[in-house]
Amino acid sequence: YRVSLQGNFFGRNHTYVTFPEYYPRMYIKLDPPLNLQSNTTANKCQIWWSVWNVPWYLIEILQYELQYKEYSMSWEIALNKTPPSPLPQIEIEATELRSGIAYVARVRCKVSENENSYHSQWSEWSQTTVFQRADVPKLSEKILNTRNMQFLFLPLSFGILLYLFWNCKLSQKASPALTFPRQLLSFSHSIVCTMGISR
Repeated sequence: YRVSLQGNFFGRNHTYVTFPEYYPRMYIKLDPPLNLQSNTTANKCQIWWSVWNVPWYLIEILQYELQYKEYSMSWEIALNKTPPSPLPQIEIEATELRSGIAYVARVRCKVSENENSYHSQWSEWSQTTVFQRADVPKLSEKILNTRNMQFLFLPLSFGILLYLFWNCKLSQKASPALTFPRQLLSFSHSIVCTMGISR
């Protein structure tokens, strides 16, 4: 395209050529992403979105920028993250978030700077999504639970060993007791036989 400006200046018509060669594909401004959503777990926060009114040949060469901050803070001190791929999603590790604090995020897009055939400026920012780091057990609670298990395990193990020990002792004592009546019966039989012979 050839872009020119025409106007009447000082009573005369003038034409000024602004762009002798204008390529629209080098001056793209996309609509902001939409449907920004988030989901948090104990390990990370997943954020995803969608794009609208973007030609199919541009979708695979888009780049995104995510901006997030604590809900009560200003956007001037927000943190920025860039997804590693053109997929409309990103993850924030739980270690980057403070527990019990609400966060808000927004995203914008443009054609990748690595692309030569097209060029664009950043879109406007999308609407925001609010998320919060999922609660995780504190280290002291984990240690306390481990100690409780140890305290329960030791008496239980001791009780099982004591039970087995007494069972073994009782079984050893029971063995002679079972043979004693037989010995007594044999002894009585010999006495009766002896008495019969003496008669």
